[in-house]
Amino acid sequence: MAKAQKKQGMSLAKKMGISLAGGLILGLIFMMIHQNLVNSGQEATWDIINRLLFQDITAEDGTNAIGIFYIIGQLFMRGLQAAVVPLVLVSLSLALCSISNSTKLGRIAIKTLVGFFAFYCCGAAIACIVSYAMKSAGLFNVTIAAEGLAEGNTIEAFNPLAVVINAVPNNIFTAFSTNNSILAVVVTAIVIGICMNALGEKAAPLKKVLESCNEIIQMFLNFLINKVGPIAIFCLLTRTFAIYGANYLKSAVAYVIGAMVTLLVTCCVLYPIGVFVTTRLNPLKFLKKMFKVGMFGFSVNSSAATLPLNTQTNLEELGCSEEITSFVLPTGMTINMNGTTMMHMFAVTFIATAAGINVTPANMVVMALLSICAAAGTPAIPIAGTTMIFTVLSGMGWTTDACMLGYSLIVAINRPVEMSLLPLNVIGDAAVNVIVNNSEGELNKEIYNS
Repeated sequence: MAKAQKKQGMSLAKKMGISLAGGLILGLIFMMIHQNLVNSGQEATWDIINRLLFQDITAEDGTNAIGIFYIIGQLFMRGLQAAVVPLVLVSLSLALCSISNSTKLGRIAIKTLVGFFAFYCCGAAIACIVSYAMKSAGLFNVTIAAEGLAEGNTIEAFNPLAVVINAVPNNIFTAFSTNNSILAVVVTAIVIGICMNALGEKAAPLKKVLESCNEIIQMFLNFLINKVGPIAIFCLLTRTFAIYGANYLKSAVAYVIGAMVTLLVTCCVLYPIGVFVTTRLNPLKFLKKMFKVGMFGFSVNSSAATLPLNTQTNLEELGCSEEITSFVLPTGMTINMNGTTMMHMFAVTFIATAAGINVTPANMVVMALLSICAAAGTPAIPIAGTTMIFTVLSGMGWTTDACMLGYSLIVAINRPVEMSLLPLNVIGDAAVNVIVNNSEGELNKEIYNS
């Protein structure tokens, strides 16, 4: 099974790489054509090309356009958006419900969840600081479109504490009917998961229904991402550069490099320090033995595909007990997406800034809370984290056309960042496993120090 997942992950990585390279090259070619035609006074020629390939056919001036690249990109984006509510509801409910299957749910479950949450907070804080510094330095300044910026600037201010009130829906079906009430969906999923946990076998029929729904959602997303994704990413990236030109290059590269460097440095620093502070064990031993797991996760871009190797390394090289490991690592694969949260902080800050929204430190705190909730319900499949960016945007109310344009750009260029966050997720699972094993007195320190 793991072998098949690895093959699929590698195949997807290759397809996405070709799409990114092809979209970038073709986009740059169209960008130069666009610039040359405008400079030579041949705007009419570019207008024909734009209407055929890139025009937004839903805009007022797009009634006579074909917009081939726009249509393909929008179908892909709308497909991702359609899966957001059921994805959050089903994934998070099952994640909380599955904890009840462990024989050591009580004390070990609490330690595990506290460990994951602590690393979530540390990772989010680091990403907030770095992304806010990059935003303040002007590295995320992008001019999208005059009409998009105008709309982005008219978004009403809100009190972040209002999120607490809005998190509890007075009508769950109303919350499920829109992508703008995702936090309410998250809270509903948590309540359902906890109640299913408490009811045990009485909730088995509902659990089976949710598991079947989860299979359907996963099949839909796998088809969308594996089959449609590469073509859509090619179209999105080509259209972005062709229409909006070179002003995107600096900011896009700054986002990708800034996020990747922060993710990889945090992975090499945060978890070893966490292991040392809580266990007093040699952190370099941990980092050295987990290096291959991180590289494997980076390559296959899937926490699920990395689980077998992660389990083997924890048992044979880190000295963790099989009983605790069998609980911590699968739970972590489901709900520990620290790297995803860090990526969300960069991506949402970039998108909001590009849309003309002034992101404040208070906004970033709310973004972090939303991202932690969203990341905990992110399935362990490639590019799921990028899909969940829309969840955070929806929770913040940042869903204007300008924000969606910025989101399209992130979707098109986010593959390297998605790959870089996987080591943070899987190594974080192992770090919490070592900490819990040590606190329970079940860590074989001779094996760990070997």
